[in-house]
Amino acid sequence: MKRFLNSALAVMMAICFVFAFSGCAKKEDNEFRVGMECGYAPFNWTQVNDANGAVKLEDGSYAGGYDVEIAKRIAEGLGKELVIVKTSWDGLEPAVNSGTIDAIIAGMSPTAEREERVDFTAPYYRSELVIVVKKGGNFENAASLADFAGAKLTGQQGTVHYGVIDQIEGVEKQDAMEDFSAMRVALESGIIDGYVSERPEAVSAAAANENFTFVQFSAEAGFQVSDEDVAVSVGVKNESPELVEKINKILAEISDEERSKIMDEAIANQVG
Repeated sequence: MKRFLNSALAVMMAICFVFAFSGCAKKEDNEFRVGMECGYAPFNWTQVNDANGAVKLEDGSYAGGYDVEIAKRIAEGLGKELVIVKTSWDGLEPAVNSGTIDAIIAGMSPTAEREERVDFTAPYYRSELVIVVKKGGNFENAASLADFAGAKLTGQQGTVHYGVIDQIEGVEKQDAMEDFSAMRVALESGIIDGYVSERPEAVSAAAANENFTFVQFSAEAGFQVSDEDVAVSVGVKNESPELVEKINKILAEISDEERSKIMDEAIANQVG
């Protein structure tokens, strides 16, 4: 009996050895899972079909926009299948560091504070800060931050957009809002006089709503920000230098002209 048990054990160990080094072993995950809000046009949005190359989400809807196109190129360069994971803004950093997603491609700026928690690539877009307002309103013809004294302004929570409002003397800073859809609704209804945004989103907002426009400033009259505040980078799990290097090589192959073309197409194709 003892001899039988020893023989059986030997056979089982041999089987385990074969499975461990054969095609029966578990396949390596070939997905590149990217998190974004899918609600920040023209960087990313949600739509009902796959028009203009939108990528299907788990709930059956589709994600489109500039970030999606950049994600496609990175996934292709990595030799992986792109999966877009719709994630709230506040949930992006926890998701990438927990491994739920492989990267954040969501119009996120690589600020010094964020770099303590997330690794960032080189920028894949640079923008400028503007203020979205209503046409015909008190602030449509503003030309400097000083012109917004007394204005009720807001920005998205957890972003530099909200923090820079403090640079406006006499402003009535409102509570931060969760997303840009909420800010557009608040502006349309008159709850706020404007919100701080990046120029592509502002162009998108004005294209989607004929009642909206935006104020663009000269370098001297506008917000004082660092380059990192207006740069947009891919975020990955903390202490992932190899992945950062791989993505940087892929991004380096996308020329400035192509990036501008991708953004122009995203603005033209925007939904939401």
